[in-house]
Amino acid sequence: MNEVRERYGPDTPLLDLDVFQGAPDSGLLPSTTCRIIGNIVDNAVHFRQKLVAVVAAVGEGKCDRGRNTAFLLADLGLDVIESRFPPEEFENRPLLYSKSGLPLDRKMDMIMETIIDPSPASEIPEPSRPTHGFWGVPPNDYRILEVFPSTTHLYGWVRCVEAGRPGNMELECHVDEGVPTVFFSQSFCAKQDLAHNLAEKHRGLAIDCHQEANDSILAKIEAFIRLS
Repeated sequence: MNEVRERYGPDTPLLDLDVFQGAPDSGLLPSTTCRIIGNIVDNAVHFRQKLVAVVAAVGEGKCDRGRNTAFLLADLGLDVIESRFPPEEFENRPLLYSKSGLPLDRKMDMIMETIIDPSPASEIPEPSRPTHGFWGVPPNDYRILEVFPSTTHLYGWVRCVEAGRPGNMELECHVDEGVPTVFFSQSFCAKQDLAHNLAEKHRGLAIDCHQEANDSILAKIEAFIRLS
């Protein structure tokens, strides 16, 4: 992000390519592509005339498909600035949001905002005792997060991002003992392997969702929360 600001100015507006922005299907990816990667490519192609650059996380802290996507977008002529986060650059930021009593979707958004602005929080939210856990990545369909109580703690890749340690497998696989946890991954994402393994290990619920969450997925999560 610093390189973007130095190259194009500190007031350059940012567009989150990860989320659905109304772009049509670019037709460049197979239907079995993770929805988040699909959003990135569709948005980048649709808005390419308005983009001065694409900042792409391509290190172990993201995914191999992110690296492939960055290559594809550069091949289309977009200015791609690759971002890697090697272990020697790991930080140890406090977990202010993952363990807070804020609504789960708000927790998620505030952690993702630290990628753009990692400066210390002006207001520190009150911590909570975890009654449930959500492990994984931000879902394409945020309705999944609305099912959880505010006493849900965040684990997995999202917690790694808040701690400033994306790609730290030990932290990504950490779940507090005895906390009923939903292990979430987007369909066709390599993190499905971790999610299913950890769900078996901790007697949690493994959920994967491709695009929008259907009633069956939401009902399954609600039942798990109520019965645990």
